[in-house]
Amino acid sequence: MTLSTLDWSIVAIYFLFVLIVGLMVARKAGDSVSDFFLSGRNMPWWLLGVSMVATTFSADTPNLVTDLIRQKGVAGNWAWWAFLLTGMLTVFVFAKLWRRSMVMTDVEFYELRYSGKAAAFLRAFRALYLGLIFNVLVMGAVSLAAIKFGEVVLGLPGWITLLIAGSITLAYSTLGGLKAVIITDFVQFILAMIGSVWACIYILGLEEIGGLSNLLSHANVVDKTSLLPSFDDPNVWVPILLVPLAVQWWASYYPGAEPGGGGYIAQRMFSAKDEKNAVGATLLFNIAHYALRPWPWILIALASLVIFPDLAELQKVFPGLSEDKIGHDVAYPAMLTLLPSGLLGLVAASLIAAFMSTMSTQLNLGASYLVNDLYKRFIEPDAPEKKLVRIGQLFTVLSAILGLGLGLVLTNATQAFDLLLLLGAGTGLIYILRWFWWRINAVTEIVAMIASLIIAGYFTFLNSQLESYEKIIYGAIITTIVWVVSTYFTAPTTDETLRNFYQKIGPGGPGWNAVLDKAKTQGIQLERAKSQLPLELTCVVIGIITVFATLFATGSWIYGHVGQATGLTVLAIIGGIFLFWAWGKINQE
Repeated sequence: MTLSTLDWSIVAIYFLFVLIVGLMVARKAGDSVSDFFLSGRNMPWWLLGVSMVATTFSADTPNLVTDLIRQKGVAGNWAWWAFLLTGMLTVFVFAKLWRRSMVMTDVEFYELRYSGKAAAFLRAFRALYLGLIFNVLVMGAVSLAAIKFGEVVLGLPGWITLLIAGSITLAYSTLGGLKAVIITDFVQFILAMIGSVWACIYILGLEEIGGLSNLLSHANVVDKTSLLPSFDDPNVWVPILLVPLAVQWWASYYPGAEPGGGGYIAQRMFSAKDEKNAVGATLLFNIAHYALRPWPWILIALASLVIFPDLAELQKVFPGLSEDKIGHDVAYPAMLTLLPSGLLGLVAASLIAAFMSTMSTQLNLGASYLVNDLYKRFIEPDAPEKKLVRIGQLFTVLSAILGLGLGLVLTNATQAFDLLLLLGAGTGLIYILRWFWWRINAVTEIVAMIASLIIAGYFTFLNSQLESYEKIIYGAIITTIVWVVSTYFTAPTTDETLRNFYQKIGPGGPGWNAVLDKAKTQGIQLERAKSQLPLELTCVVIGIITVFATLFATGSWIYGHVGQATGLTVLAIIGGIFLFWAWGKINQE
């Protein structure tokens, strides 16, 4: 099916809306870098939480889920479900610490935590690495999904889809800054959820599918529905379940699930009114991201196995699709072509909205690094605020060109996902421990980054025979050994910097005892932080159980496993009651 006049009208109305939002907030956003990149630090938790979810609801996310399910079954989603572990750590441990730091970006944090030329170099390097290389790679993956969506659903060449959607995204991101991004994110998320749920209901009702029960009993689907992999074969459950839960969640730096928090998640926390709103935003994000959102995608992916059982069928039905873009991830947009006029336009607008949401966030985030942590810090420290905003707008345009261009080169959603995981393998533990162990220094992070990049390059270009999960394991082990050794052979951060950091942030745990003891011997009064770390870690565990129970309870109800669904639902309710009680205790501090 091609889009009707009604469908195109719905898409056009959405484009007009986001442009109006950008123009409405443009004047205020141009006043200062704080307004442009952090919305003046006065955003409420619910708006920030929805913005986080909308950003992760990219056009490539349902494509990735579909790719995983068609090849590995529903259990293949543990590749990203496992990131809930680091997500809950961010909610109950790191959100308050980040908001308390009062930095502009998570890269500025380096000169708050570390000292000397190494800290300055690290800040500049990470600004370039995250602002250009890593950020562009993320936008390339998102652009790839937009290309496939455009070719399959819109019937447009990939470059035209990117030109139209990318230009409008660039316009409101450049004009309105983060506030425009957050406001449009709210509408984008509502539109995306309505579109995905409605599309799922319609597709299940198709004659070829015959309803939910027929879908789940279909020969192509029945062995793909399990939430856990088969434990009969280690070659199946080790890469699907064990590696994500034992290694990947803490070892890899992945957008939206950075160990210790970071990237656009940290940017939203910096934008919050206060610490309580920062915690509330990240909690809402993790509940919605993992427990509420995935099932419409999962059901559509399972239905695609009935309509398009293999790649040959996809190629047959869509002969105009670029040969290098054919993959299992194409099955999701292919299923959307079965929707009727009107609904197709709504879903098309919702997926374009998802693309624009992620792109606008990455554009604003990347520009914040390049302005605050490179240009202002090292090139023109005394630059007036309005000039810095203009520089930020220039960097936004440059990043857009690079990110959209990369999307034309990539071929597969899982390819980009695996590369992003491998690039940061082994560095993640540093981002957790640096808050709680005084001995980690700037050189530690520099060595870890270099080691990770070298290892990623080696496994990508010189030793590609290993499976993706094996590369992550080896990368994490080697990188971790290298940075731990380097920590003990390099000079620690200066005493003054460590004391200032401890006083401002107030991290808990025994890892700062050496700093406290040394200050005492020098006659310096350094008050021990009032930490609630034991309660916070308890909340992390209960939070993980509660969200997974909610996710699997939903699946069990859908599958018709009433007894299992009831038990999981009760568990989720008990966990929610505990978190509500603990929430009040934590925020009394």
